[in-house]
Amino acid sequence: MPLRLIFMGTPDFSVPTLLELVAHGHDIAAVYTRAPKPGGRRGLQLQPTPVEEAARKLGIPVLTPKTLKTPEALDEFRAFDADAAVVVAYGMILPQAILDAPKLGCYNLHASLLPRWRGAAPINRAIMAGDAESGVMVMKMDVGLDTGDVAMAERIAISDSMTALDLHDRLSRLGADLMVRAMAALERGGLQLKKQSEDGVTYAAKIEKAEARIDWTKPARAVLRHIHGLSPFPGAWAELENARVKILRCELAKGSGEPGAVLDDKLTIACGDGAIRIIELQREGKGRMQAADFLRGVPLKPPMRLA
Repeated sequence: MPLRLIFMGTPDFSVPTLLELVAHGHDIAAVYTRAPKPGGRRGLQLQPTPVEEAARKLGIPVLTPKTLKTPEALDEFRAFDADAAVVVAYGMILPQAILDAPKLGCYNLHASLLPRWRGAAPINRAIMAGDAESGVMVMKMDVGLDTGDVAMAERIAISDSMTALDLHDRLSRLGADLMVRAMAALERGGLQLKKQSEDGVTYAAKIEKAEARIDWTKPARAVLRHIHGLSPFPGAWAELENARVKILRCELAKGSGEPGAVLDDKLTIACGDGAIRIIELQREGKGRMQAADFLRGVPLKPPMRLA
């Protein structure tokens, strides 16, 4: 028999898992997500989360509690009489009473190869650190920060051409399939759990705006991974003639020079060791554009430089 589930998630990353669970016949008793936030052009209209939008299209009840720590929130959660809860980037801590409520427990989809990159920004941090691979894991949740026992995992390679958005989209799809398989195993009583290793624990701290400025004195590959790890948001940036320019995609290139120096008319920029060539960028207050289109309006040549 299909499982009766509570789904808890918020951003785009979570939506494929919700859709796959529904497509495989599971009974989604309710969806928990974060409350709508002001958005739109003027910032006045309340914008529902991507998960809320998907759930309402499917006719699933949506709840947006500000906290799960009250007796009322616990009673409401228990009333759904769920077999299990599936949590994908929900963005709110689940207290022990909530974790204990479903008969079979709460299961989280995490976008890293645990115990590496526990925490808020595992996709960005894996790219920025130069990791060769990433992946998704399904774990049974406990009260720690991504410390629960792991059930299943999938790995993928991280290439130098991959941005955070590229990796996000691939892991989102891969994770949806993994969670469906995990719930099928749970349904059969065959989901096996393994404790996480205490070796290799790292934490993926939330990305701070101050990290976004590009340090051209670093080696070219480190600069490339920094740029791609922050693309498209918040976007790694440099200054060009006192205006910010976000660099969204680049590639390694031949050349050398003073860090930040423009080496040719094709947006090749010198780093501390080696160089990168900018492929896609965004001027302050403008839309993203290809380097060729940018150069038609702003011709960059030596001896100009990015600060």
